[in-house]
Amino acid sequence: MVTGGPVVMVWAWIFVAILTLCVTLSMAEICSSYPTSGGLYYWSGILVPKKYKPLASWFTGWFNLIGQFAVTAAIDFGLALLVASVISVGLNLQWSPRPFHIVLINLGIVITHGLCNSMGPRLLSWLTNVSVWWQLLAPIIVSLALLIGMKPGHQTASFVFTKFENYTNWSNTGYVVLIGLLQAQYCLSGYDAAAHMTEETKKADVAGSWGMIGAVVVSAVSGWLFLVAFFFGIHDYEATVNSVTGFPMTQILLDNFSKELTIFFMCLILVACWFCGLASVTANSRMIYAFSRDHAMPGSRWWHKVHPRLSTPLYAVWLSCFIAFILCLPYLGNSTAYSAITSVTIAFA
Repeated sequence: MVTGGPVVMVWAWIFVAILTLCVTLSMAEICSSYPTSGGLYYWSGILVPKKYKPLASWFTGWFNLIGQFAVTAAIDFGLALLVASVISVGLNLQWSPRPFHIVLINLGIVITHGLCNSMGPRLLSWLTNVSVWWQLLAPIIVSLALLIGMKPGHQTASFVFTKFENYTNWSNTGYVVLIGLLQAQYCLSGYDAAAHMTEETKKADVAGSWGMIGAVVVSAVSGWLFLVAFFFGIHDYEATVNSVTGFPMTQILLDNFSKELTIFFMCLILVACWFCGLASVTANSRMIYAFSRDHAMPGSRWWHKVHPRLSTPLYAVWLSCFIAFILCLPYLGNSTAYSAITSVTIAFA
């Protein structure tokens, strides 16, 4: 909201979605020929001349792996901030979370993701099925409720689709717009997770490819609706940016609904974010498993082990959780840590 405002976020979302879909279609075509948990690093080795195969695979693998660690950290830490925001609303904004509160909430979230990923494919499959529908319906329900039930004083269509806002110290409009693009790029990343799960998927050559394409298309449509609904629901832009709740989204809901309804809608979103983090840990652990299977990581002999009874790469799961938590610890000393993590996500993943 500070790097361009409505006009950048609404239209950049469409622009980034189109470009992302082009990349996804190309990756899906490759995935249909080479469905493997390794995903990108394996494909890069296949597609380059033989003498460059080790170099291409190694660099692609490490960039992808670092990006996936950052993705998991960013999702879970962002969820921790959202949870704290909802708690603050529940306590009538009389409680302001301190950095160690956020880190402790984040630790609890990371542990739940680790535990659910450690209990075998049957539970994980069930959770994944629930996750698909929850992440599809939750933002649509909240968006429609906001569009239908918003209170007088909300914004006009002219504001939502044309208003430019710059709360940065940069005077270069082009640079501010480019920074604003990162929000959409961050949200529309991670679609390669379907590729990392292909070794555990029926008809992997088809399902993996369509999984990636479907993720981008559905996210693009529901995400755009979500953005438009929330921009319409803003009453005071500056007050929303500097909301005491810590999250503009929470403030927008509070401005249009009762405290109870706001908490209900936020809980729908919280669960959707939790499912997103769960899937991130799953994909990250399969990437670690595959990369270690090719002896490309320190301690590879541990990370590619699969538990004989649970049929899950337990060590890889908990390595993913551990590093995701460690990446969030700098927040204890510097509140810009979350921005840094999401930047790594965009650059590497």
